[in-house]
Amino acid sequence: MDTEAGPGLLPDAPGTERPVPEAEPGLVQRWRSRGGELVELLSEVRERTGGIAAFRLGPARTVLVTDPQAVQHVLARHPERYVKRSHRARLLIGDGVLAATGTAWERQRRVLQAQFTGTGMRRYEQRISEAARTTARRWETYARTGQTLDVGQEMRRFALDAIWRSLTGHPLDDGTERELAAVAAVAAALPTLPADAGDARDAVAADLARIDAVARHAVDAARSGAAGPDGPGLVHTLIDAAAEHPEYDDRLIRDELVTLLTAGHETTATTLTWLWLLLDQYPAAREQALAAGGEGSKRRRQAVQALVHETLRLYPSAWILPRHAAADDTLTGYSVEAGTDILVCPYLTHRDPELWPDPERFEPRRFRTRQGRPSRPGAYFPFGIGPRACLGLQFALRESTTLLEHLLPAHTVAFSAIPTKAEYGITVRPDGPTTATLRPPLG
Repeated sequence: MDTEAGPGLLPDAPGTERPVPEAEPGLVQRWRSRGGELVELLSEVRERTGGIAAFRLGPARTVLVTDPQAVQHVLARHPERYVKRSHRARLLIGDGVLAATGTAWERQRRVLQAQFTGTGMRRYEQRISEAARTTARRWETYARTGQTLDVGQEMRRFALDAIWRSLTGHPLDDGTERELAAVAAVAAALPTLPADAGDARDAVAADLARIDAVARHAVDAARSGAAGPDGPGLVHTLIDAAAEHPEYDDRLIRDELVTLLTAGHETTATTLTWLWLLLDQYPAAREQALAAGGEGSKRRRQAVQALVHETLRLYPSAWILPRHAAADDTLTGYSVEAGTDILVCPYLTHRDPELWPDPERFEPRRFRTRQGRPSRPGAYFPFGIGPRACLGLQFALRESTTLLEHLLPAHTVAFSAIPTKAEYGITVRPDGPTTATLRPPLG
């Protein structure tokens, strides 16, 4: 018997397995003829076939998983049966913890785990606050002069400053920021790069060289004993790990550093950009958050966190989580053969009307009471769940909340135009410019 089953997660009875329902072949053909986004196909498969559904993009069978119980089974209860294979960003992050598997992943995860919980997080709170204050001073200038700003670029700049301070102990300078724009450039290019690994690397070789140069400089500075004004950072932790784990050579330290840079700023920046766009459409949500309590109060912080959580519901940091069935299994009553590709899709689970009433509406109050959101495990997982859930969850929430506590009371953002579509790459990004001006709050 499976003793890991929790509330609402009953073990599958032996001999009751059924084949996974398969979407009609014509559905995939119609999607191809339209040249649509993958999310459109997955949405139609889910709508027509259910929360566990099979379809074929080629000869291989793929199973889409959006049902919360099945999500729990795949990601949390049996990650050894549903494994990660090559990460889409391996070209950029190499063998960093996001791409690592097996014992290498376990070892790397242990090295980093303590940095993002408890005492480790407290070490970075001041650095996050300094990055937020720097952004707030910049926004005061924009508001005073009426200068147009790019909100997406501003959010990337803040998030990159916060993670760079945490990695190195130094604030982000203009030169480093220019060079690290290559991280976003490579990440954006990944979905369109050639299938051949060599050709793909050649296509972004210049940007990879810029990233490598920044990483090498940061590691050399840390090795020289030069801590930043905020003290040693995560780079020093990686260098110290080599004393116990010889596999932490220069290449693995580089890969881990770039992994933390990429995951530590791109997802947060995208979430914050979506949040400002949503507040433009739902201005009452901003007023409700600020009215929840006074400056610095626990109630206001909880209300601001609810803004972030509701944004992550609509635009999760990882909108799709690919897995591979390593062995035959029974998934909530359905038989899954070894070798099957699995697509777990937080984006669709978070928009399921059976779980979330009026799911397309931005309603942060869902996250301010226990009754406002589903109690079922696997219904909300913007950072994944289980042992491979994102290490930086608390870091990202602290970043976002701290910045909003600085900016929300002082500014409303007036966009020149609202992007009408989303771009589904490694993250879900607004497909269009996010230029805006700042105005003082009404009243």
